[in-house]
Amino acid sequence: MIFGRRKRVAIETERLTLRLPRAADHAPWANLRRESADFLKPWEPLWSRDHFTRKAFSNRVYSAQRAVDSGQGLPLFLIRRADQCLIGAITLDSIQRGPAQTGTIGYWVGQKFARQGYMREAVLAVVHHAFTELDLSRIQAGCLPENKASRGVLEKTGFKYEGVAQSYLQIAGRWRSHVLYANLRADRRGKTAVG
Repeated sequence: MIFGRRKRVAIETERLTLRLPRAADHAPWANLRRESADFLKPWEPLWSRDHFTRKAFSNRVYSAQRAVDSGQGLPLFLIRRADQCLIGAITLDSIQRGPAQTGTIGYWVGQKFARQGYMREAVLAVVHHAFTELDLSRIQAGCLPENKASRGVLEKTGFKYEGVAQSYLQIAGRWRSHVLYANLRADRRGKTAVG
C-alpha cells in the first residue's frame, strides 16, 4: 500500500453495493435508524445520547476508513443498487492475523427491508470477500438465542452453530448470552472420512 492512499472497498451483489459509509450518508442513516428503532433496539447495545448527531456519524465514517486502512475491520453500508437507497449495514471486525486468520461479522437492516433476502445476500458476499480477498480462515457471529431471523440468516449462509457464550454482550442495557456460529473456509465439520 502506498503511504497516504486510502483503501476503497466496494462489493457488488445481484441487488446491492456494499461500501464504506460516507459523510453524505448521515441523513439517510439517521432516518432509517429512527424509523426502525423499535425493530432494532431489542437486538443492539444501548444507543448513546449522541447516536444521531452529525458529529457522531462523522466519527463513524472516520473510524470505518481507519479500520479498513489498518486491516482490522470492514464496516460496510448496504446500498440497494436499483435506487441507491441505504437499507442497512454489515461489519466484519475484530480481524486477527497470524495463526488465527479470523474475524467477526455483525449486521442490521432497516425494518422495511427485513425478510427480503438482502442480509443473506450481503453476508454471503462479505464471507466470500473475507475468504478470497482477505485470506481469512474463520468468520464468527453471535446473536441472541431468540433472534430467529438472525439465526436463519447465519444458517442459510453456511454458518454452523458452535455453542453459547454466557453474558457475551450488553444488549438493551443487560448482559445477555449469545448463541455462537462460525463459517470456515475449509469446513470439514460433519464429514466422517479421514484424509
